[in-house]
Amino acid sequence: MDSGQPTSSTPPLYTPPPPPPPAPSFAPAAVAPGMFGTSIPSTVSFVVAVLLFFLPFSEIRCGSTSFMNQTGLGFALGQEWKLSGGYGKDMLKEMDSKTGEKKTGNAQYFIIAAFALGVIGILFSVTGGKTGSRLGLVSGIAGAGVLIAFMFDVKKWFNEGMAKQAAEKASSGTDSLGLDKLGDVKLSLAFTPWFYIALVAFLAASFFCYRRMPAFKT
Repeated sequence: MDSGQPTSSTPPLYTPPPPPPPAPSFAPAAVAPGMFGTSIPSTVSFVVAVLLFFLPFSEIRCGSTSFMNQTGLGFALGQEWKLSGGYGKDMLKEMDSKTGEKKTGNAQYFIIAAFALGVIGILFSVTGGKTGSRLGLVSGIAGAGVLIAFMFDVKKWFNEGMAKQAAEKASSGTDSLGLDKLGDVKLSLAFTPWFYIALVAFLAASFFCYRRMPAFKT
């Protein structure tokens, strides 16, 4: 029986709004490695070190005047020192005979090793990956170390030759090298700025290889 009252109906269940669409995902842009993350600095440093071998590395001076010099490549090839006159050539031969060594002792082997390490360093620098950078780092440090050993060996050769010449002159009163013609001027051995720049270039190449390694994840 209808009482005339409106019938109550069950309210509809609550329907939540649809979830918002997912925000578009954007991959972050790759961070540029920068100059230190490339092979350019280390490669240039190794190239500079190798090219400097074609310039004079060492000089024999009479006072402040250089009258004999030798390039890094000349040391490696066992060439004669470049001379400004015949006197220097005779002196060099006498020094070789007195030190009992051909040319400049073991310096030739050291300079060959340094040159080879420079070339190897170039190859490792242009090789991608952390391994190439690590090997370039080792090549640069080893190249600098060998150049230092070369410097000490040449100094030892020169000092021994001059010491034996002085002892011979004191005992016999004669000067087989003819150094008495120079009066009181003393001969000296010096290394040129090109040698020291090559040494710094090897160390710089090692530093740049080290700075490059973080650019590689593995």
